[in-house]
Formats: sequence, C-alpha cells, structure tokens
Amino acid sequence: MSAEMQKYIDEAEQALLHTYNRYQVVFDRGEGVYLYDMDGKKYLDFVAGIAVFALGYHNEAYNDALKDQIDKIIHTSNYYYNLPAIEAAKKIKEISGMDRVFFTNSGAEAVEGAIKTARKYAYLKDGRTDHEIIAMNHSFHGRTMGALSVTGNPHYREAFEPMIGNIKFADLNDFDSVLAQVTDKTCAILFETVQGEGGIHPATEAFMKKVRALCDERDILMILDEIQCGMGRTGHMFAWQRYGVKPDVMTTAKALGCGVPVGAFLMTEKVGANSLAAGDHGTTYGGNPLACAAVCKVIELLEKQDVLANVKKVGTYLEARLDGLVTEFSCVTERRGAGLLQGLVFDRPVGGLIKRAMDKGLVLINAGTDIIRFVPPLIIEQKHVDDMIGILRECIAEAEGERQ
Repeated sequence: MSAEMQKYIDEAEQALLHTYNRYQVVFDRGEGVYLYDMDGKKYLDFVAGIAVFALGYHNEAYNDALKDQIDKIIHTSNYYYNLPAIEAAKKIKEISGMDRVFFTNSGAEAVEGAIKTARKYAYLKDGRTDHEIIAMNHSFHGRTMGALSVTGNPHYREAFEPMIGNIKFADLNDFDSVLAQVTDKTCAILFETVQGEGGIHPATEAFMKKVRALCDERDILMILDEIQCGMGRTGHMFAWQRYGVKPDVMTTAKALGCGVPVGAFLMTEKVGANSLAAGDHGTTYGGNPLACAAVCKVIELLEKQDVLANVKKVGTYLEARLDGLVTEFSCVTERRGAGLLQGLVFDRPVGGLIKRAMDKGLVLINAGTDIIRFVPPLIIEQKHVDDMIGILRECIAEAEGERQ
C-alpha cells in the first residue's frame, strides 16, 4: 500500500463514525466487473457494492443518462410532478406487475414504508392499533428502527430496545412456525424471498404458496423484501416471479438505481386504495428526477442487454463451479442460493479467506461469520467465474496448508 493511500485511510478513521470495520483499501474507479484502488491495483469484483452495481462500472449509457438529467433538473420535491418519476413508476410497474409505487432513498426506508402500509391497512379495517407483524428469524431488513424491529437477529436489536413492538418471529420455510404466530391481530407476514445477510436461504415454493393462501384467507398482507434478491439477481426480475407468488406489498432498492441511492415499496391497487393517504407518509428526496432517471435507465438496460438470460446462464455455471469447491475441500460444507446470489458455507470463520482474496485482487464479502457471499455484477461472464474460482481455490488451499 502506498503512503498516499494509507494517509487517506488514516484521515477517514479520524473523521468517519466507526460503524464499519473497513478493508484497508481506497477504491478509485471501476471498469466493467473490475475495481481499481488509488495505487492502480486491479480487483475482480464479486461484491458489486453489495448487489448494487448490476450493470457493472462505467456503463456509458447509464452515465450519460445521469449527466443529461443533471443538466436538466436534479430535485423539485414531491409537491410537484417530474417526468423521470412518472416514467420510472411506469417501468417498475411493468416489470413487477404491481400497481402503486412510492420511491424512497434506501432499502431500509422502503421497509419502513411497507410496515406503515400494513398497519394503516389494518387500522382502516377495524380502528385498532394493536396489530402484529410476523417476520422471520435470521432475516435482515435494515438498520432504521422499524426495519430493525423486523430483523430476526437479536444481536442487531439488543442495544436499541425497545423496538416498535407487536413483532413476532417465525422460521423461513417452516409454515407451521408461521401459523403458530398468527392471531386475529396479525396484519402482515414479512420476509425476504431469498435471505441475504442471514445466510443465503431461498424461500421454497411450497412455503411461499402456503403463506400466500393463508394471507388470502385471513386478509393479511404478504410483504416480500426484494431489496437484495430483486432486479434480476436470481434470473427473474424479482425472485418471487420464479414461483408466481405475488405479494401484496414489495420492497426493492440496491440495483434499482445501480449506485444512485434509490429504493421503493410497491403495492397492489387494493392495498393502495385502503392504506396510506395524503399526509400519512413522505420524503424530501425520494423520487427526485436524478434518482428516477437512474431507475429508468437501469430497467431499460436490463431489458435491452437481456441481462436475465445472462444471469440464468452464468448463475448455473457459478453454481457448478462452487459445487466443485464443496467436493474438493472438506472445509467447504455447502453451496446455496439462486442465480447470482450465492453462498459458500465453511466450517470456520471466513474473514481470513476474504482478506487473502483481497490481497490477490478478488473482492468478496461474507454473509455471517462462516459464509462467503457472491453477488457480482449481473454482466459477468463464465471467464470471470473461472478467474474467481482460481483465486479462491488458491486461498483455501493456502489456508488449509497452514492449518496442517
């Protein structure tokens, strides 16, 4: 590491609130599926800003769309209409099949809006304010107080209690555990279609269909968090489309803007007409022209470049190569995931392996202490998978050799 890069890292440690244990690198630019640090070192990126940069770095069409919008107008507030927001709403409705859209600045804010939607929907039915939401153990929905309240990991919540209250937890893919939590106060069942931070666990088709039927029977809202697994990452624009189990409310963010901070929560017309109304919810920046110009271009390019087909093809190849590592190394116990959202489970903490990979020019991230998560740009090719596997295999072999 150069003295200059170390200088900037030291400055950051003096100025930024220490809520992240950052890797010792300052990234300066990106090109395609590669990142470059201040010293010019090249890294193969299998993190994509945590499933954000779906289109890869320095996509000229995307960059030009943002530059054009900056030259027009960046912000107006939601007291007025703006053309990019109208167009973005139309496009996201088309790819999701949902009916109403509220644009936010982040995934956590989208979850907050979904929670408020569920409570208002139930309140309008019976006038009560004691409704309950069932969320899942090992889930992750964000760091704001509402999103944290439905995050199924006590470690994240304990220092910030009390949470918003009336939240119960069940187990993903265990319908009986969900049913056991249902009462006449239940207003929503909320879960990630593919759990991300909690270990890369996809919801099963059987579980999804049983929850959908339960919600239909009791007029409970089914809320799906597609913040990490949506926008093409599983080979479908949204992961629930794999099974055709449509939610009442859905959250999205991350790759929705491919780097520009933007999220959204969407709902059916029935929910939209019977929940949030004027004055119930708002945001200063949400849905501004710049963010929505990004949304429009992202959706356009995902379709124009047939990214979903690439995800299905390369995702299948990635699965096979990761399965090979499970067979080859005894310390690798399992591979799970969908499309280009994959996890490799180890019998030990993976922090050291991620650090080794970084030193060798490969950017990886964990999902829990013992899982390496793979969320590369959706434009990766099989050769990039081969390069990644080569580096990772070398890292694992070195670590195993040192243990003997």
